[in-house]
Amino acid sequence: MRSAPWQQDLQQIRRLRLFQNVAASSLQQLLQEFCACRLDSSEILLSPFNRNQHLYLLLEGELKVYLGSLDNQPVSTLRPGECAGEISFIDNDRPSAYVVATQPSLVLRLHRESLLKLSDQSPELMQNLLELLCDRVRKGNRIILDSEQNANVDILTGCFNRRWLEHVFERESTRCAFNGQPLSMLMLDVDHFKAYNDQHGHLAGDYALCLVAHTLRNQLRPKDSMVRYGGEEFVILLPELDAAEARTIGERLRQSLEQVGSFYSPVGILPGVTISIGLGQMQSRDGLESLIARADAALYKAKEQGRNQLFG
Repeated sequence: MRSAPWQQDLQQIRRLRLFQNVAASSLQQLLQEFCACRLDSSEILLSPFNRNQHLYLLLEGELKVYLGSLDNQPVSTLRPGECAGEISFIDNDRPSAYVVATQPSLVLRLHRESLLKLSDQSPELMQNLLELLCDRVRKGNRIILDSEQNANVDILTGCFNRRWLEHVFERESTRCAFNGQPLSMLMLDVDHFKAYNDQHGHLAGDYALCLVAHTLRNQLRPKDSMVRYGGEEFVILLPELDAAEARTIGERLRQSLEQVGSFYSPVGILPGVTISIGLGQMQSRDGLESLIARADAALYKAKEQGRNQLFG
């Protein structure tokens, strides 16, 4: 980062969100305190390893924010008019993220002491700063929520993944046992999926898996959980349903896919697929592994007897 020429422009400063509605006389005092700095592309402006006592106002270019490591995907993008470093600027501590210029950029740097002096005179400035901090907190909460959801969801099919299955089984098995309710599991496998991939291509196979997920998930209750267990295998957890009820559900799901002779996809019209299903019902002292083993054994029987059927 190097010093850069900047022609003092009160109107430009007033358009920045931080200084909106702040009296011109107060801002006039700050003009002498600003230092313009030029950043090269890929230059790091803020780092968790260095304390920060400045607030940066982006005038030109673009900054990206990275959490944890620069190898991660950026969590947000800052554009002209936005601020960087306001949290560490306030608490005089190390930044919680990396801020990196993604193109040649121009920032105005302001030392914390200069702004703190102005804040005593301008409640509008403090209001703007609080709003900026609230935005950062809300964005942080969304990042946490998105990260948690992504960690539990299979990207291809949109179904939950095995990590989520462990969590939801613990919750639902405890609840069903406490209330004296049954809990059933369907384990299903797409029939002859390797041959389908070999004949139509792996991209077609991906679309077939999406077809399975979409067709079946739309027929389940909100309390049911459909999980992509791995490859072409799926698990459906059915709380409060006994074996007979789960069998009815499973047979309906199987038939719904059997009736899809072909479907449209981005690679053209593709043939449908069928599924084999194994049914397992939770028994006393069952854990997730033992219930899966029981449903998997039933699935093996369904395949052994010719596929495109339910066993259990």
